[in-house]
Amino acid sequence: MVRHASLFSQLLAFFDRSKFKNLVMKHKTEKYSKGFKSWDHFVSMFFCQVAQAKSLREISGGLACCMGKLRHLGVVSAPSKSTLSYANTNRSWKLFQDLFYETFDFCRKASLGKHKFRFKNKLLSLDSTTISLCLNLFPWAEFRRKKGAVKLHLLLDHDGYLPSYAYISNGKKHESTYARKFPLAAGSIITMDRGYTDYKLYSFWTAKDIYFVTRLKMNANYKVLEKRPIPQNRNILSDEIIKLTGYKARKECRFLLRRVVVWDAEKQREIILLTNHYKFGATTISAIYKDRWQIELFFKAIKQNLRIKTFVGTTENALNIQIWTALIAMLLIKFLQLKSKFGWSLSNLVAFLRWNLFTYKDLWEWINKPFETIGPNPQPVQMQLPIKGL
Repeated sequence: MVRHASLFSQLLAFFDRSKFKNLVMKHKTEKYSKGFKSWDHFVSMFFCQVAQAKSLREISGGLACCMGKLRHLGVVSAPSKSTLSYANTNRSWKLFQDLFYETFDFCRKASLGKHKFRFKNKLLSLDSTTISLCLNLFPWAEFRRKKGAVKLHLLLDHDGYLPSYAYISNGKKHESTYARKFPLAAGSIITMDRGYTDYKLYSFWTAKDIYFVTRLKMNANYKVLEKRPIPQNRNILSDEIIKLTGYKARKECRFLLRRVVVWDAEKQREIILLTNHYKFGATTISAIYKDRWQIELFFKAIKQNLRIKTFVGTTENALNIQIWTALIAMLLIKFLQLKSKFGWSLSNLVAFLRWNLFTYKDLWEWINKPFETIGPNPQPVQMQLPIKGL
């Protein structure tokens, strides 16, 4: 007797259908749907991510094989390739964007206060990654004269290392242009690399009591106003309060800043950090910047494990839908990883989910004990080949 739905059905059960219906009404995505509902569309694109389907044909065929295992979730029939293509082109991607934030609110509860630092400030990393595209197939995404691309700008919450905010751009503007779009609360700490150097942005954050930790440009002009004591037997070379003296920097940022020089023993080099936080120890500032590497690992994980480098549609709307669905899938996978008692690596969890999507097991029992047989062992069945002539 089957006591559980498939793992894929249990994954879909995490999404609140009443909230999803409210989003559908907000964005009016059921208008002219012709029978292919927004929920069916989301299920199809979510399947694309977790099953790593490479084309519309694989999405349609994969769901058609398993429709009996999905009907209790309201999915009546698998979409045809043309139906799914039309929906990806015409149904607003903003539905999927809002569903991402609804999913983040749900997953965030599992990771509250779980960053490795003692301070209570919210710690965030800011970075972007370039997604290369063929300019012949994506003419709207012109990035260089002979190259197409979009950029995914991401804010990573270090409580569980979950993506908390995302923005997709054409990549032509400087990264710091989009940094102002990210919602940051007073008292939060944001860390980013030198690509976000913008003295106006530093001044803007400092005035709003938002702290930052970043790298200082090698050619930056400054005046040392105070030398602070450095901790013994640490990798801190200097800790100084400085004032920017470059013409543009002085004009755009009049606040005093802190310069911390760290010795990187692995690569035998100095790392010069810039921050507007004066109270934390220099070793804590160094550790905050080092933890920024988690956003690089996140980009690597999402590109390797989900469908974010190749796309099943060539329109801007279809690309946005696929990227937002990938972010939704990553949130849910990270949530399962945080709640699991097994200690999954993210890549293994994605792979094992893909191999077991339509097996009938309790999701939490499987997540916690993936290699134990759950339920009675199946009896072997002997197959006899047909004999010609009989």
